[in-house]
Amino acid sequence: MAIKRRIGKVLSATNLKTIIVGVSWLQNDPVYLKARRRTSKFSVHDENNDANLDDRVLIEETKPKSKTKNWRLVEILEKSQSSVEDSNDQNLK
Repeated sequence: MAIKRRIGKVLSATNLKTIIVGVSWLQNDPVYLKARRRTSKFSVHDENNDANLDDRVLIEETKPKSKTKNWRLVEILEKSQSSVEDSNDQNLK
């Protein structure tokens, strides 16, 4: 079976080595015949605590790390503006 990969946005990065990633997808409404956007939340293992809030990340399915974590962070595709500004402020000090 192929390894599942998803691209999503970090919704929460407060826990150690764990981030919550939201993956958006479209669902067709049977009554109104319109597509509506839904979001699935995944608990993702972030070994080095690299990801910050609002980063776009690539995650892939892996063996379970805990009760709710069976995804891991592969790479950070795009850093959020707030995390880029924070790193610039730290470099200036």
